[in-house]
Amino acid sequence: MHKDKFLTRVLYEVYGAKSWSLPLKEEPAVPQLYWDMLESPLGKLSAVLDSKGQVVALSISDQKPEGKQNKNRCLEVVKQLAQYFSGHRKTFELQLNPQGTVFQRRVWQALTKIPYGKTCGYGDLARRIEKPGAARAVGQANGANPIPIIIPCHRVIAGDGSIGGYTGGLNKKKILLALELAHSHPLQKP
Repeated sequence: MHKDKFLTRVLYEVYGAKSWSLPLKEEPAVPQLYWDMLESPLGKLSAVLDSKGQVVALSISDQKPEGKQNKNRCLEVVKQLAQYFSGHRKTFELQLNPQGTVFQRRVWQALTKIPYGKTCGYGDLARRIEKPGAARAVGQANGANPIPIIIPCHRVIAGDGSIGGYTGGLNKKKILLALELAHSHPLQKP
């Protein structure tokens, strides 16, 4: 007897016909991902979206991510990133789906609340998520952020005011902070 038919029969006998059924089509083990690359002041960026159009990753790298390149599916995220780098966008309006632990997702959500052009310390962020003794864990979650820039982990600095770390490299963090500082305070006309 075929394995699926056997399983169906056993489940039918145990749970009854209306309680359980096999899916009609097999779901892929790995969800389909779509990506596109764009040039930025940091170098090449790869934006990765899931089949629902949610951003799942942003990579600061020349390497092509997994999935299929699809400019049309990635058009909005690429457009918003270009606007950000040109100083015309201060917040992103994208659906995000970063994969991580509950704690990491809580930290990443808190990162999105740090205003453009501003910074906060790891300890400050820990207090914001009501985990005042978790500054080091916040730093680790910050470093595991799969969607940098859009989830602005570059805005978190060390408690002593030094720049802290950045998975993409300190030079890239400095570029992002300088870009935001330059565009957050327009020059006054005399």
